[in-house]
Amino acid sequence: MMSETAGQLQGGMKGSGGGMAGKLGYVLLYTVLIAVAVLQLFPLVWLLFFSLKNNQEVFNLPPLSLPMNPHWENYGKVWSAGNIDVYFINSVWITVAATALTVVLGSLVTFAVTRMKWKGSSIVLGLFMVAMMIPVHSTLIPLFSLFNNAGLIDHPLSLILTYVAFNMPITIMILLGFYYALPREVEEAAIIDGCSVNRMFFRIVFPMTSSVLATTAIINMIYNWNEFIFVNTFISSDAYKTLTVGVQNFIGQYTTDWGAIGATLMISILPILITFLFLSDRIVEGIAAGSVKG
Repeated sequence: MMSETAGQLQGGMKGSGGGMAGKLGYVLLYTVLIAVAVLQLFPLVWLLFFSLKNNQEVFNLPPLSLPMNPHWENYGKVWSAGNIDVYFINSVWITVAATALTVVLGSLVTFAVTRMKWKGSSIVLGLFMVAMMIPVHSTLIPLFSLFNNAGLIDHPLSLILTYVAFNMPITIMILLGFYYALPREVEEAAIIDGCSVNRMFFRIVFPMTSSVLATTAIINMIYNWNEFIFVNTFISSDAYKTLTVGVQNFIGQYTTDWGAIGATLMISILPILITFLFLSDRIVEGIAAGSVKG
């Protein structure tokens, strides 16, 4: 009896000790996560305060200090006088068009490579993967010459084609694992019912991959929205410029409006931030689904 009682007491002490260790582990984990979150939010808070200051306050006040009178007019100035409204609309429709085209074409290529049997499929896939190793900036001169001969310099189509071309390899790579694991029984049943290949893809396979498509879409959107080099190289007129190059309007030869630059950067960050907040669950779901099914 005494040995049994001692064993129970020892087990209870071990259980309580394990519970305390678990609680301490959770506290430590959440402390680290909160610290990381604060570090991640610090640039956004700094940029918000920066956008509400004038030039004197930018250089004379501490970085995280609010001005006595926040200059909200910086946002109105960049939206109207700075032509940011046109740049914002251009960024939205070019990003959406390039992202949608990349996701659809990437899905078609991945479907053809993984679900259909034809000679040369492995070679085509290898070419797309090799394209990931090409430095983006090394193609500026050849692309400029190509678009110049095609009459697409200072035309938004040059940006859309470039974004689609450079985002296709990463899009296909993300989709590969998911497509390889799709059950073939669904496709076989659709074929038996008389479904064509095109209809099977758009009505059955494409909706089944919605979770991983959200992941690829947000990755493409972030790249297209923040891209600067191609816009600055191919586009010269204000009618087609995007937000990333619009910041240069407030950099003069003798003076620079730092508050307006901060407001422009804040406006450029908000759409991607809001989109990520609304699609974060789908992104995590797509990443998890691809990793498990691949």
